[in-house]
Amino acid sequence: MTFRTDDHLLHVRAECEASLRRLNTDVIDLYQLHVWDYPLEKVPAMIDVLESLVKEGKIRYYGWSTDSVENARAFAQGKHCVAIQHDLNVILDAPEMLAVCEELNLASVNRSPLARGALSGKYSKNTEFPQNDVRIDEWSRDHFFAPTLNQLDAIREILTSNGRTLVQGALAWIWARSEKTIPIPGFKTVAQVEENAKAMQLGPLTRDQMKEIDALLGR
Repeated sequence: MTFRTDDHLLHVRAECEASLRRLNTDVIDLYQLHVWDYPLEKVPAMIDVLESLVKEGKIRYYGWSTDSVENARAFAQGKHCVAIQHDLNVILDAPEMLAVCEELNLASVNRSPLARGALSGKYSKNTEFPQNDVRIDEWSRDHFFAPTLNQLDAIREILTSNGRTLVQGALAWIWARSEKTIPIPGFKTVAQVEENAKAMQLGPLTRDQMKEIDALLGR
């Protein structure tokens, strides 16, 4: 679960208990800090609060949603820190963060594994999103859509190997990238859920395919 408050240390306990009530459960398996600019000097105090919630049986583990390797290392000092959530997809690799997850035995929980839909093959550079769509912002266009759409054709054949869809190929790349990766693709329909789930049956890309993708993308 996530929480966003002005005074995080003061309210984290109340937010956790509110989440427990909404979920109608006694314990949250993985509680994640979703404050990207949380000050590093306050991390030890935050860890103390989270560890107290573990001790009380309200949460089992915790992690931080951040793309900062420095943040990941700081949070991993907590005894029950087990995960770092960060951006990762076939176009937007994160070798330094994955190396930290490997070194510190952290789960790499991957947001934007489909580059906010750009890896689905359904959109073009001229696609216009509704005003209430998160992808309308300039950051999404520059960070996900532009680089993905510029390079997707070069790797399309590999991603769609063995009867995969582009979505399934993108997930297959993540599973082949590291044993620590756990992609969290979005979905809006039952068909999309089924497509995502079927990717597990098709398995990860091969080592040779991974090397070929790196070569084609110039990395």
